[in-house]
Amino acid sequence: MTPLACAWHWAATAAAPVLPAYLSRRVRRGKEIGHRLPERFGLGAVRPDGPLLWLHAASVGETLSILPLLDALGHAAPSLSFLITTGTVTSATLLGRRLPAALAPRVAHRFVPLDVPRWVGRFLDGWRPDAAVFVESELWPNLIAATARRRIPLVLVNGRMTERSARWWRRSAGFARKVLAPFGLVLAQTEADSARLRSLGAPAQCWGNLKYAAPPLPVEAAEFDRMRTLLDGRPVWLAASTHPGEEAIILAAHRRIAADHPGLLTIIVPRHPERGADIAALAAPLAVARRAAGQDPTPETEVLVADTLGELGLFYRLAALAFIGGSLVPHGGQNPLEPVRLGCPVLLGPHDWNFTEIVGRLEAVGGLTRIPPGADRTAALAEAVSNMLTSPDRGRAQAEAAAGVAAEEAGLPERIAAALLPLLSLRDEAAAEPGSRIMAGSETSGPPDTGIVDDTN
Repeated sequence: MTPLACAWHWAATAAAPVLPAYLSRRVRRGKEIGHRLPERFGLGAVRPDGPLLWLHAASVGETLSILPLLDALGHAAPSLSFLITTGTVTSATLLGRRLPAALAPRVAHRFVPLDVPRWVGRFLDGWRPDAAVFVESELWPNLIAATARRRIPLVLVNGRMTERSARWWRRSAGFARKVLAPFGLVLAQTEADSARLRSLGAPAQCWGNLKYAAPPLPVEAAEFDRMRTLLDGRPVWLAASTHPGEEAIILAAHRRIAADHPGLLTIIVPRHPERGADIAALAAPLAVARRAAGQDPTPETEVLVADTLGELGLFYRLAALAFIGGSLVPHGGQNPLEPVRLGCPVLLGPHDWNFTEIVGRLEAVGGLTRIPPGADRTAALAEAVSNMLTSPDRGRAQAEAAAGVAAEEAGLPERIAAALLPLLSLRDEAAAEPGSRIMAGSETSGPPDTGIVDDTN
């Protein structure tokens, strides 16, 4: 064990007595669910019979990205059950809403235990997964080490490593190798991610980004029809997944262009719905409606704060264009493919490092509009929104160009599923299943030998 790994182990152990108080504070802030706190201590295992695949996805984006993979695995291996762990209440809620009804009985969700050795050991001994899949960049050292000691095969899918993170890990290269060594298969989102992961000792390769394979965000048809009737042809634009500091710019842009677009409605969907009341107060004296308060937009409403969960599919369909939040402030942006799949033109600020590769592909085909670095953000946003509202043909052309990018990697979930099945001794079952979408020995199944490494030291 490297000195830093040893320090992490004992620091987490020493912190254990104060962590219950920390979790209780999070309950009061709505960041945890009180009656489910035992899961954070590794309790609550109810292991199903048969093979069990554990997938860990940190938050909303990672959780939604694995839904097509779950679907592919579920079709290929009917006896396979799934344990999904996440770290946020929002991700747990959306998972419950988005799981296909046919698959839901085979899926158990738990909040991931905090990275305390005794708690992660309790979790693993209770669930006894046959293999573990970590998603993107959620790398907890004690959890990974404990999984490896139990000789549970480990895979990292949709792996992501920003240059900033890579620089941090390189300062502790031995620790990085210790954390990454147990992963026998590491599938990165991009070639750049793959190179950075390889520089830290991971056996990384690039197969593509699961976010390209996600289905369109859902919508309730009746609610869509009702809202469309309420809006009655008004010009509507959307600011989606916004972060603190962005709403003031969005509201200022609205004020700049409202006179040129009579009846303009600006919809703001905050990344964290609990901020809805603060955003509504910030919008004063504009006429505001809050969806979480049950308020519908009237003809006089200028700003709708959509502070609810899981309704972006509705608002992308209602809006003429969407600004994607987290990109006007240095957060790194949110996923621009969600509106693209629904034919909604995209505006993006200069901070996009969370989705550099996706943004680059969209930009290369003219599939988005950028607010350049150094520009007056309010003026540039107002101009971009006004131009697209004035020239809807421009937005349609942009959306059509972007649609091809969003359709890329359509077969990736099946390819990754085929690489995971051998870890569960299910390749024969997959091959024998009538109509299976994944066949043993298929050319798209990935490498036949995943080379799982067990780090048991």
